[in-house]
Amino acid sequence: MRALTWQGRRDVRVETVPDPRIEKPDDIIVRVTSSGICGSDLHLYELLGPYIDPGDVLGHEPMGIVEEVGPQVRTLEPGDRVVIPFNVSCRDCFMCNQGLHSQCETTQVRERGTGAALFGYTKLYGQVPGGQAELMRVPFGDRLPIKVPEGPPDDRFVYLSDVLPTSWQAVEYAAVPEGGSVAVLGLGPIGDMCTRIARHRGAGLVIGVDLVDERLERAAAHGVTCFDLRRHSGKDLTEAVRELTDGRGPDSVIDAVGMEAHGAPFAKAAQWLTGHLPDAVAQPLMEHAGVDRLGALHTAIDLVRRGGTLSVSGVYGGAASPMPLLTMFDKQIQVRMGQANVWNWVEDILPLLTDEDPLGVDGFKTHAMPLEDGPKAYAMFQAKEDGMIKTLLKP
Repeated sequence: MRALTWQGRRDVRVETVPDPRIEKPDDIIVRVTSSGICGSDLHLYELLGPYIDPGDVLGHEPMGIVEEVGPQVRTLEPGDRVVIPFNVSCRDCFMCNQGLHSQCETTQVRERGTGAALFGYTKLYGQVPGGQAELMRVPFGDRLPIKVPEGPPDDRFVYLSDVLPTSWQAVEYAAVPEGGSVAVLGLGPIGDMCTRIARHRGAGLVIGVDLVDERLERAAAHGVTCFDLRRHSGKDLTEAVRELTDGRGPDSVIDAVGMEAHGAPFAKAAQWLTGHLPDAVAQPLMEHAGVDRLGALHTAIDLVRRGGTLSVSGVYGGAASPMPLLTMFDKQIQVRMGQANVWNWVEDILPLLTDEDPLGVDGFKTHAMPLEDGPKAYAMFQAKEDGMIKTLLKP
């Protein structure tokens, strides 16, 4: 089969690799029909090379058609249409039964001290082959896939793999009061969807912050009050947002940016240097002394009102990132974060994926490209070219 593989920093290639096969009796094989490129994929493209091997298959936002089922699979059969959550979770252990599928005890990567395995996402999370490919093996065939109806295009359902549950959880964790205010930092796919979900769930004021024209325009078209980080930064941004929120700041702030925040030249240089070191040197450096670019997170802490809630959905990877604990304690900020627990939110989201389309999923993508153009798509997304915000690869 053909699959998008990691080969080095800023080097991904579509190659012919062995077809996946049934390895356990509850496995299924899925023929992928759509697979999204995620902002987290750019962390692999740019920063996390020490934890990837050349040839690893990327991608964790797939959907497709069941091609083959293992002998113990009872609820699916060839021809069924399914979305594959990015968490590899059994849905039957202690953690899964708490709704914490990202902490699944069956697939936790204990040798790395991390949570549940993820599709297409490094040795830190199990090194499981991903879904930017023609075919993929999916374990827990009776429990993990989300069966969806025939008829509507993939665009309506594919975001159940990551974008929708990640954004839903970010808004849930933000605890925005009914009619209250929320600021979303970063208007990429997750941040943009967070603004839509927040409005759908009753937020009175939704503020978006970014520095890319197309992202700002897209969010503004959905009723978001937008601030351009090129014109408002630091204390100027804080004061401008406070003017809209009775001088206090928003009730909630969602950081949808993560480790690749704009600015922070020292941390940026450290990340760049680490990415060029041999794996044997880079891995312990990242695990014990890694520092993120924390511009977005520090801005979120500054923006949120006293007693407000900070929700972090952007991925951070630094083990030694400094945090302003005095400010956080003094402001009595509530903080929630973590990988999305996909299946915990499926029942809330599925009823919204209708012809009425209240979240605008049917037109959410900006680009659809053949799988063979995957390397070009990664480069465009990393450079924010051609207004690219969300791309679906089509094998």
